[in-house]
Amino acid sequence: MNLELNGTNVIAESERRGKASSLFWPWCGANVSLLALSYGSFFLGFGISFWQATVAAFLGTVLSFLLVGFSSLAGKKSNAPTMVLSRASFGVHGSVIPGLLSYLLFVGWEIVLMSLATLATGTVFIRLGGIDQNTAMVLGFGIAISLTISAAVLGFTVIMRIQRVLTIVTIVATIFYISLTVGKVDWTAVSAIPNGSAQGFIGALIFGATGIGLGWVNAAADYSRYLPRKTSSAAVVGWTVFGASIVPIILVTYGAALSGSSKELSEAIASDPIGALTTILPTWYLLIFALVAILGLVGGAILNLYSSGLALISIGFPVKRHVAASIDAFLMLLGVIYFVWIADDFFFPFQGFLITLGVPIAVWSAIFVTDVLLRNNFSESDLYSHQGRYGTWNRKSISIMVVGTLVGWGFVTNTFASWLSWQGYFLFLIGGKDGSWAYANLGVFFALLIGFIGYFLVARKTIAQQ
Repeated sequence: MNLELNGTNVIAESERRGKASSLFWPWCGANVSLLALSYGSFFLGFGISFWQATVAAFLGTVLSFLLVGFSSLAGKKSNAPTMVLSRASFGVHGSVIPGLLSYLLFVGWEIVLMSLATLATGTVFIRLGGIDQNTAMVLGFGIAISLTISAAVLGFTVIMRIQRVLTIVTIVATIFYISLTVGKVDWTAVSAIPNGSAQGFIGALIFGATGIGLGWVNAAADYSRYLPRKTSSAAVVGWTVFGASIVPIILVTYGAALSGSSKELSEAIASDPIGALTTILPTWYLLIFALVAILGLVGGAILNLYSSGLALISIGFPVKRHVAASIDAFLMLLGVIYFVWIADDFFFPFQGFLITLGVPIAVWSAIFVTDVLLRNNFSESDLYSHQGRYGTWNRKSISIMVVGTLVGWGFVTNTFASWLSWQGYFLFLIGGKDGSWAYANLGVFFALLIGFIGYFLVARKTIAQQ
């Protein structure tokens, strides 16, 4: 297999090939994880009905991946990675700010996904018996890490091939999982769940958008930058949204039906999102389930690891892309080992850390998407020169990001860690931290709104001149 030598450079004309439909495989493979089944339980946790959860899952997933689709247009327009293209809106040096935040978010999710794959393997073998749980986790760890690192380090061509295989295998096995468990759905109980409040529905919708799609905006152009520039923009957006959305919508909806049928399963998912799904399976399918769980999580981890390497060199780290990916892989290894075998209560504080990063990333996503939609093209040479039209620091964009972040943090409640209890300082305006809007995550919505409107107002004339 060939090692990809391209990094943050613009892809040469001779290397631009493929069709928009090729985007289906990386995005579907990255979002086919069985973890989406557990999200169905999380949606119901907002106190809403199954039908409300279904609508929230559809809207939250599709709307968030529309942002990913629009961001993918930047890669087709200029054939450069996402965080390099972000220089057009933040300045060549100013883009270090969103680049660093994106890098931390990528590495964080790599650790979470690989840790879940490792723990899921251990849970499966507890039920199977005959093998030590720790040995089983080492086995799952080895499989997940090997697949993730090899694909991400080798680069784009290998990723596109392996994501196709992962997608097909995981979808077939997931359909089989549904066929084995559909008898566990009690439609009478599911239909009897009463409708929840508007606040609960909005909270679930925003949760779906942030937990499923929004975190991929900062990677979008990384996988469209090899496409020819004549590729249809509508097709790029369409295939990205379809590939990324179709499986999560189905799995979240089915997961809500399972959780709504069994209070015990719903409670178990809260503490063990992947492992709890084994409790309704026949023993003979557990090994296949373990493999499916690992492969589904690996699909997302591969894209995170590849894009984290690109993000690292985009902020000025002086190494080749494959070296940067290897460095990130080492950090991921340390994080997973600490989380799985050392820490007692690392997961929830770390999740709080990721959610906290999600607010400024939401502002940046809105700014970036607005910039892409306002521009017909990018000046490639100026993306790499602080003396070019994009300048060194775009203080207006940075200011919008700061304001959006401060407002966003003020309207979210983070219960994952005590050191994040300072968040939610504006919630007194809408009922307080214990009020009906406290867990609606409105801060993410406000962050997006400030990013969209603020950047449009300050940048549209400048972009027109550029």
